[in-house]
Amino acid sequence: MTLRVLHPAPARGAGTGTLVEADRVVGADPVVEAGTVVEAGTDEGRARLRELYAPPAADWLRLNLIAAVSGDAAGEDGTSDTLSNADDRAVLAAIRDLADGVLVGAASVRAEGYRVPRSAQLVVLTASGDLSGHRMDPDRADRVVVVCPAAAVDRVTETLGVDVAARATVLVVDDDHGVVAPATLVDRLRGHGLRSLVCEGGPSLAGQLLHDGLVDELCLSTSPVVIGSGLPVFGRERFDPSRLSLSQLMMDDQSALYARWLVADGPATRR
Repeated sequence: MTLRVLHPAPARGAGTGTLVEADRVVGADPVVEAGTVVEAGTDEGRARLRELYAPPAADWLRLNLIAAVSGDAAGEDGTSDTLSNADDRAVLAAIRDLADGVLVGAASVRAEGYRVPRSAQLVVLTASGDLSGHRMDPDRADRVVVVCPAAAVDRVTETLGVDVAARATVLVVDDDHGVVAPATLVDRLRGHGLRSLVCEGGPSLAGQLLHDGLVDELCLSTSPVVIGSGLPVFGRERFDPSRLSLSQLMMDDQSALYARWLVADGPATRR
């Protein structure tokens, strides 16, 4: 589990953090130089990854996604599991450890068998309330937050099961014919105290957050494979381009790439 830094890491600021201006991070010394090796399987390496991925502001929304070189979000088994490896999971763990909430759509919970993270809260967005087939541990259900319209609450309770539903938090949000606006979702979570958020998909939710200009940063792992799974990493809905700036790039021994892209016109530039 060895990662090599190919592009200098973003700077970290003292005190309240750095300022993000258009396509650069300013106001602090760099954390690490290009060429640095991170042994992701060691305690020191895991601590370094948390340094490398530390958000520069308290209010921060990042996407953390994995895709094949072909842009597909699913591997040969129909999930992201076969695109991932141990290094990708180490990066995933570091990003989750730094977040207040890990945001996923209900379809991903059903397809990927999501479990509650070890530190952050698991936030599930559902319009229908259908969370059947979930694998959430009742012992960790106090860190499960379900966001849904009022009409879906009963279905949420039913499909979570008695043990999980008894400890999980359900946040009701306004909807438009069953559709929750991404800005409404983010505002509700921030009001609940979840300021640093990482969205892990699915593709449709990630695309909607980008479409509505709510994303500060894209953390994209690129698996060294080409496949035609038919599941684009940002979904099938068309949206206007967002200009990105590469702030960090690492590569592992299997030629997988791990990039941090700042969204130049993201929320941080408008604060």
